[in-house]
Amino acid sequence: MTKRAESKYKIDRRLNVNLWGRPKSPLNKREYGPGQHGQRRKKPSDFGLQLMAKQRLKGYYGNIGERQFRRLYEEAARRRGDTGEQLVGLLERRLDAVVYRAKFVPTVFAARQFVNHGHVKVNGKRVNIPSYQVKEGDIVEVKDRSKQLTTVLEAAASNERDVPDYIEADHKGMRAKFVRVPALADVPYPVQMEPHLVVEFYSR
Repeated sequence: MTKRAESKYKIDRRLNVNLWGRPKSPLNKREYGPGQHGQRRKKPSDFGLQLMAKQRLKGYYGNIGERQFRRLYEEAARRRGDTGEQLVGLLERRLDAVVYRAKFVPTVFAARQFVNHGHVKVNGKRVNIPSYQVKEGDIVEVKDRSKQLTTVLEAAASNERDVPDYIEADHKGMRAKFVRVPALADVPYPVQMEPHLVVEFYSR
């Protein structure tokens, strides 16, 4: 399993946003950054805004490593159309993102671990690579032995978030169909994402 050097809620406080819209976020009580000088906020430069946009997008998908994230950007830049939209599409096609969107697990970090531990099948075959790119029409399902796990049942029954319309989820059978690659406007981010600033960051 990929190790994170920091708590996910520290990411929230550092970026000064409730990144996943969760009620447990410390920002619900303290709307300022960590540390002695956390309440002092300078107006960021253009570079600072671009960096923050990149950190938000990376953090939202489980704090993806820089090398992997840059590869996704380079793949998006090679494709036709808007690079920012293509980047979001590639991120949403990640298997751990699809598992999270289908509400099989409560968080994107849990989704990465769930996939890593071999609980997920794609089109009937076990896949344990969180970054695996799901295609339109693919069926993602929880393995039979894992369908009654408490984490899975609680996540499916949770009202904290909804399944987006580009994924068809069947929580009785614990399977989901990836219908289409979403546009930026289709993705239910709890905070504003600015992939165009990420493109500007890497285009410098």
